[in-house]
Amino acid sequence: MSVAVVLVSAGKGTRLGQAVPKAAVSIAGKTMLEISLIHISEFDPDQLVVVAPAGLVAEFERLTSKFFSEFTVVAGGETRQQSVAAGMAKVTTDFVLVHDAARAFTPKEVFDRVNEGLALADCVVPAINLADTVKQVSENWVEKTIDRKTLRLIQTPQGFRVSTLVDGLAKTKSDFTDEAGLLEALGVPTSIVQGHEHGFKITSPSDLDRARAIFADVRSGIGVDAHQFSDSGTLMLGCLEWPEHFILSGHSDGDSVAHAMVDSLLAAANLGDIGSNFGVDRPEYSGASGRLFLEESIRLLAASGFEPVNVSVQIVADSPKVGPRRQELENQLSGIIGAPVSVLATTTDGLGFLADAKGIAAVATSLVRMRG
Repeated sequence: MSVAVVLVSAGKGTRLGQAVPKAAVSIAGKTMLEISLIHISEFDPDQLVVVAPAGLVAEFERLTSKFFSEFTVVAGGETRQQSVAAGMAKVTTDFVLVHDAARAFTPKEVFDRVNEGLALADCVVPAINLADTVKQVSENWVEKTIDRKTLRLIQTPQGFRVSTLVDGLAKTKSDFTDEAGLLEALGVPTSIVQGHEHGFKITSPSDLDRARAIFADVRSGIGVDAHQFSDSGTLMLGCLEWPEHFILSGHSDGDSVAHAMVDSLLAAANLGDIGSNFGVDRPEYSGASGRLFLEESIRLLAASGFEPVNVSVQIVADSPKVGPRRQELENQLSGIIGAPVSVLATTTDGLGFLADAKGIAAVATSLVRMRG
């Protein structure tokens, strides 16, 4: 049997509080439309119809073409039911799965279960059990507790025989929030299959926060830097002055801690390293501070859609003693990058050029995430 997917993505998303329609909101660096299309492409329907906001048809065609070579994008209406009707007008298959872009993370397995259920019913919906106790109330008083064993939360995609849904849309005089409810009101039996916890609907700002927390695009990077002491100047380490030690030699201020952090942050976002971004061929960075490099790195991350999650730095040196100023270092560096920084220190136990306080090395690991 042939099956289409109608992806309803015309909602304005007013309750979401974003400046763009809901399906154009980004999570982990991709719009909800794109995330939905990734899962739909895995299901591989015979036909795809995307229902877009009226002013974004061309943009939604561009985004859809990343995942499908054949598809149709139509403008939606003022209500969900009008948008579904607009999409259904283009469907040419025997069966259809109507899905919400607001449930962008619904996996392929749910599409498969709904599609298989259509062999036995004209209307199939995915459902999950309730975890919370449910009470019927009147104003601020509980009337009774309802047995949650008989209740389900309904998700999408919802599956239909095309002729049944088209007939239902033509007959109804009311406006429904989902197509299964419309057919139920007309006496069409509805079958349920198992849904998925990732099929939750993103409607409110807290839903969006939940999605971004669960599906965050998090990446790690490592940076290493080492410099020898010079014979003059004041040591800068972790963007703090250490007056009892000479400055580390280098093109800039030689701040091994800041430089290792820069390399780790840039590596995590695949943005090169300190040399390729602030190297000796850039005279404007001659003598520049570690703070400047960190601030510029955070700017580069932001321009590429990333933000730091946290950084851990291991200082390797016989001198200076970091312990007494550890908290000061962590506060200073955390304030500069806008994320937690933890600082550790160790010695080389008399090995290598770092022995006898000849220099300082630092190793940093960073986590960055793609901003919403």
